[in-house]
Amino acid sequence: MSSVIGKMVVAGLLLLAPAVSLDNPGGGTGGQPEAKGFQEGKNGETVGVILKDSRIVVSGNGTSGKSDGYRVRRPCWYEPGGNAEDMLKKQEEAKPEWIPATEWNRHLESLKEFKDKVGKEGTWWTRAYNAADPNALSCLAALEPYVFVPPNTTPPAGITLQELADIARAALTVPEPKIEVNPDAKSYVNLDTWVWLGDVGSKTRSVTATLPGVMSATVTATLGSLEIKSGTTGERATVKQDCADGGKPYSKKETFSCGVTYRRASADQSRGVYTMTVTAVWPVTVEGNVNFGYAPVQVSADRDVAVGEVQSVVKGDG
Repeated sequence: MSSVIGKMVVAGLLLLAPAVSLDNPGGGTGGQPEAKGFQEGKNGETVGVILKDSRIVVSGNGTSGKSDGYRVRRPCWYEPGGNAEDMLKKQEEAKPEWIPATEWNRHLESLKEFKDKVGKEGTWWTRAYNAADPNALSCLAALEPYVFVPPNTTPPAGITLQELADIARAALTVPEPKIEVNPDAKSYVNLDTWVWLGDVGSKTRSVTATLPGVMSATVTATLGSLEIKSGTTGERATVKQDCADGGKPYSKKETFSCGVTYRRASADQSRGVYTMTVTAVWPVTVEGNVNFGYAPVQVSADRDVAVGEVQSVVKGDG
C-alpha cells in the first residue's frame, strides 16, 4: 500500500508542467500546478475556478469582475499527458527533494504499468480538478490516477470541449453595476428618474480556457439590457425598461425610456427612500461551431432614491 500511495503523491506533483496562474504567473503554490479565474462571493464563498494538476490556461479580460456563481458541472476530469516513453521518463527522473530515498525507490519499483506501455502507440491521461468546487475531491477519488488510451481516443471522464467551455464560463465575470440616476441627489413625484450604468469599461468580457496543443474554448459576455425594480408597488411608481446597452445618460435631446417615474413621495418609507434594484444582463455566447450555450450573466446592485413632493403655495387676492 505504501508504494501505491508514494506513486500517487509523486505523480500528482510531477507529471504536468504548471499552468499559468492569473494571480501568480510563475505557476501554483506549494509545488501544485494551479490556474485561477475566480473571486470571492458576497458571503466570502469562493466562486469560479481554481485548477489543480491541470495544464489548462485561463485568460482574458473577463476574470476580475463580479461572478454570478456559475459552477463547473463536473469538478474533475482526465487531461492528455504524454506518450509511453515520455511518461516513464518523467516518473523515473523527476524526484522532488522532499521524497525520502526509500519511498522513491519503492516508487521506481512500481513502474511496471508504465514500462509495459513503452513502444505502444497511445497517450497517458492524468487527473485534474477544480479545487473551488466542494465536490472535487470525492470526484477525484473515483478516478484512477492514470489511463492509457489508443491514439485519437478520449477515455471516459476525458475533458471535452463543452467541459472546457464550462471552465471558461465559471471564470467569466462582469463589472459590478454602478447605478447612475438623474436627478442624482433627490427626485420628485411625477419627475422622470433616468437610470443607466456608469464606469462600465469594456462592454464585452471574454474568457478563454486553453488546453495547449489540444483545444480551446472562449465564452463572451456582452452588456445587454437593464432590469429595474423601483423598490415599491406599481401604484407608486411606473418603470420603463427600454434599457439596451446598459441604458443611456440623461440628455434633453433624448426621449426618456429607461428609469422610474415615482407617483408618491418616499417620506413614508422606513428610511425615507425607495431602494431601487438594477440588474445588468450580459448575454453569453460560445465561440466556434458548438451546439450548447449558457444563460446570461446577471449581476445586481441597489440604489437609494429619495423622492420629494413639490409644494405649491396659492396666494389670495388681498
